[in-house]
Amino acid sequence: MTHNTEIRTVTDTWAQAMRNNDLQGIIKHYSADIVAYDAVKQLQFVGIDAYRKHWDYCLKACPGAMTFEIKDLVTHAENETAFSFFLCRCGGTDESGEEKSSWMRVTRGLRKIDGAWLTVHEHFSSPFDMESGMALFDLQP
Repeated sequence: MTHNTEIRTVTDTWAQAMRNNDLQGIIKHYSADIVAYDAVKQLQFVGIDAYRKHWDYCLKACPGAMTFEIKDLVTHAENETAFSFFLCRCGGTDESGEEKSSWMRVTRGLRKIDGAWLTVHEHFSSPFDMESGMALFDLQP
């Protein structure tokens, strides 16, 4: 299996954990010293404990089925470092069953640590309109 194939497999497993609302399955894909820039809540998250709390918050904010769709995944991997980027439709269903989701941009930096590809940096972002300052949640790929 090539490094790029391994990264794709890890990404698919991580995304399935999202859809399953499996916090431990999500967190196992991050290094202990993760630095993450998420589009929700705060400027950055440093360390696995901070990011675990954030993902717990996100999962609880979506009480119904979780939406987590990856599109146009690109990976570049060599030896023990890699990065990937993709579009991601992320969200969930509310109490009435209505889906609340939007497309975001994701970039991930990974390192092979003790034989496993772990994310050491992650960046989720949403495009916004500079004139209004409003996020552009209705954009489609």
